Amino acid sequence: MKRRIILLITALIISINVNAQLDRSIQPKGGPTPKIKLEKPQEFKLKNGIKVLIVENHKLPRVAYSLSIDNNPIIEGDKAGVTSLLGSILGNGTTTIPKDEFNEEIDFLGASLNIGFSGGFASTLSKNNERVVDLMTDAVINPLLSEEEFNKEKDKLIEALKADKKSLDAIASRVGSALSYGKNHAYGEFITEETLNNITFEDVLEYHEKYFKPNNSYLVVIGDVNYKEIKSLISEKFGAWKKGKSHTDPLPELTANVNLTEINFIDLPTATQSSISVTNNVDLKMNDEDYHAALITNNILGGGGEGYLFKNLREDKGYTYGAYSSLGSSRYGVSRFTAGAKVRNVVTDSAVVEIIKEINRIKTENVDAELLKNAKAKYVGNFIRRIENPQVSAKYAVDIKLNDLPKDFYETYLEKINAVSAEDVKRVANKYFNYPNGTRIIVVGKGSDVADNLTENVGWPVTYFDHYANSIAKPVFNKAIPDGLTANQVMNNYINAIGGKDLLESVNTLVQKADMVVPPGSPFKPQAITMQKLPNKYTFKIEASMPGQSMANSSMGRGGRRGPGSGGMRPASNPSMSGNKMTLMKSSFDGEAGYIEQQGQRKAMDEKEIDRAKAVKGIFEELYYSEDEIELISINSIDFKDAYKVKITEGEKVSYRYYSVDSGLLLSVEEQDDNNNIVSTNYSDYRDVNGIKFPFNTEIPSQKLELNMTEILINEELKDSDF
Repeated sequence: MKRRIILLITALIISINVNAQLDRSIQPKGGPTPKIKLEKPQEFKLKNGIKVLIVENHKLPRVAYSLSIDNNPIIEGDKAGVTSLLGSILGNGTTTIPKDEFNEEIDFLGASLNIGFSGGFASTLSKNNERVVDLMTDAVINPLLSEEEFNKEKDKLIEALKADKKSLDAIASRVGSALSYGKNHAYGEFITEETLNNITFEDVLEYHEKYFKPNNSYLVVIGDVNYKEIKSLISEKFGAWKKGKSHTDPLPELTANVNLTEINFIDLPTATQSSISVTNNVDLKMNDEDYHAALITNNILGGGGEGYLFKNLREDKGYTYGAYSSLGSSRYGVSRFTAGAKVRNVVTDSAVVEIIKEINRIKTENVDAELLKNAKAKYVGNFIRRIENPQVSAKYAVDIKLNDLPKDFYETYLEKINAVSAEDVKRVANKYFNYPNGTRIIVVGKGSDVADNLTENVGWPVTYFDHYANSIAKPVFNKAIPDGLTANQVMNNYINAIGGKDLLESVNTLVQKADMVVPPGSPFKPQAITMQKLPNKYTFKIEASMPGQSMANSSMGRGGRRGPGSGGMRPASNPSMSGNKMTLMKSSFDGEAGYIEQQGQRKAMDEKEIDRAKAVKGIFEELYYSEDEIELISINSIDFKDAYKVKITEGEKVSYRYYSVDSGLLLSVEEQDDNNNIVSTNYSDYRDVNGIKFPFNTEIPSQKLELNMTEILINEELKDSDF
């Protein structure tokens, strides 16, 4: 009865429906374009170099502070990650106030305060303004940079890298930037475990001394303040920040695009979908005359649900949940255009063709007048909502300075948006969307499923790269099956590899416990527990210790199973309690009937769920498959290891299992969850327990979920009440 467990723990979504007495048959008339009036900031400069911009706004009794440290992009080289580590330990207390006391006072004041490598932000009620400025300047001028915090943050970042090792999104982002800009470019380098291990605490202190200083900083104050009073306060507090030695890194340069369009493929054998990115580098600045037209052009192509890409790939073809594009700009004229989506493996080549089709469409056809009008209206609405945010208003004020923009840039913003014509859209698309020349089509996916189709059906040369943007030869995705080898033999090899048929058949009950790896800072320490008893009784539950309380070790591995109907469960909002633990989720079946418990409520299994539970084959399922249910498909690569791919057909349900060619052990399982999504579950770190090998690590990359085995009990006495 070995069926791997897929755990989908999602946040509870609360929907609020508001009904109003409206005649919905009448479309409301649009009003005139609103006039944007951003208050002109009053400015002054401190002796240490800080440029201060103050905007008085007395509508609400709140004040917001935004500090921006204007450093050129930094190439960190073999110590990539040093600025990330520095940023993570800034704002954690000061040399005069311990970390916990500092954070508690911020909470007590009802304020927010964040400090990072590039500056910081604070927001407070007017009555607490002076104290919050005290705390902000203390955090900026006297940060508590301790080696203990450095080591903690370094360990966290290393663990995050390990968690992202097989993440489709992480690989696509890393390789996409590295290929577009180059690995030695400020925008193309990436953090690895190796570069993190090169970083010392002294490096962090050196970077803080070199880059975190007032010389080239901007402080924007917006809110319920009096100019003279706040100028005096800022001069006193921020004026104490000592000016450092001036230093400027070289400006980043625009990397040349490829001469001819090419497909760059990165194999991720565990991927259940492909990440596609059609991209080229662009030179676009905010003060360019094309800027506003570029915004609308990108919006029409892939800015959202009304974009060409979305309507084609999602609404028409059903290839993906969403398809989008972005057209970046920077003060240095170094950025990228990207159009793409994440799609099912089987339609990867078709999706590439459709993305290219829509890029060609916007370059050759005039956009529909109504669509252009709606795109502008949507952009205008979003812009108006954004400027209500103090942080955004502060950013706009600094943008004018850093990007050499006219002082009325944002006041005339909507006017320029509304002036964009269909001819402008076509012109800008041809200028900044390079296809068919000089474009990279970067695809990360399962090579055995998609690589050959890309070569045959898309028509551009395919080059291959590893997960760190190193060029490699084309991998061998599907190897020939040895003559005479059958799926039944592969199953028998697996059974022998983990302990043998006789020993597996002697197992009547199995209890497995697993610690679940959760994001740093989570208040809970969850564990998953599976109890099984022949022929098909089981209980599966997720428990969590209450904040501040200890938790027993636990683990669950491949030998467990996912209870019928448990897919997509959410954490219980009113969970049941057991000792100092609470049950977030539970599914149980006693051989005849069962229930599912979530959000504090218990629901009996329906007839379909009961039939599924009764159909389960024992504890170790490989013992029970008939020859008609299994088929040897091919030899594929799983985590760069050769594996036999075996198709399992159980009624209408089809899954695929991958067994190591060398060891015979199960490496991965692919099957559909209850929402018809293909989910991969990977198994590793096999260890011997009473003569039987179990995987002590279970990973579901698509959910960024990992379980580490801590206890396995074989033939433990289980009561009927356990189910």
